Amino acid sequence: MNFQEPISGLIERIARALERLGPREPEIPDFAGSDAFVWQAETETFLPVVTVNRVPLSLLKGIDNMRDTLLANTTRFARGLPANNALLWGARGMGKSSLVKAVHGEVGGVKLVEIHRDDIASLPRLLAYFRAEPNHRFILFCDDLSFEAVDTSYKSLKAVLEGGIEGRPANVLLYATSNRRHLMPREMVDNERSTAINPAEAVEEKVSLSDRFGLWIGFHNCSQDDYLDMVRGYAKHYGLEVPQQELDRDALEWARGRGSRSGRVAWQFIQDLAGRLDKRL
Repeated sequence: MNFQEPISGLIERIARALERLGPREPEIPDFAGSDAFVWQAETETFLPVVTVNRVPLSLLKGIDNMRDTLLANTTRFARGLPANNALLWGARGMGKSSLVKAVHGEVGGVKLVEIHRDDIASLPRLLAYFRAEPNHRFILFCDDLSFEAVDTSYKSLKAVLEGGIEGRPANVLLYATSNRRHLMPREMVDNERSTAINPAEAVEEKVSLSDRFGLWIGFHNCSQDDYLDMVRGYAKHYGLEVPQQELDRDALEWARGRGSRSGRVAWQFIQDLAGRLDKRL
């Protein structure tokens, strides 16, 4: 330290150092610059997504009713009409998150913002940005949403969905995917019911969270025919020229090796097939 330095200069240097150590002011998001973002809770910033990882809506086979329900709901929302928050629940790998992203790609005029499960507690701060942007409409997307016994962050989500004073802004919908219909483990529900004085009330608070989603869209394990339709649709779309009998045989063998049939397994087979054929997807 220079002890000959004037006091005013020393104070100014200390002030600049403290500014660098202190929290940075959050940047004002430029929602006009992209159609999709990822919320960074720690820095309160929105990371633009240049290319969303999705497939065309027409390639999602075996989920026609789910597709039509979510597409209609999203279209109404984009037009400024009433629409519901949606919980897409059920079998793994059956296209829950793929459907959300594909529907967003099909419906224009809506921003897709992904929030990670671990950042649910930051929802009130996130929604403050959306309230300040009434000219934009947002789908807030949380993939693989679930809560454990010691988790209390679900309370932030409950307040946002309907229970809080402010509630959900009119320009925001929440779409969540989960393998659990009630967003909590079945063994946890059963345990609390068996040990509670009033079993019906013991789990009411957490179960009521899923009740606040206006749309429950269930996904179930696909049949062999649906699985083969998925494989054939992908193969045709990407120009993988394989005789259908051979394609079906190899696809079924792949599914047997994985021990399941689903949209995810079909896509993994197509990736393997394209690699063997020296094709790019």
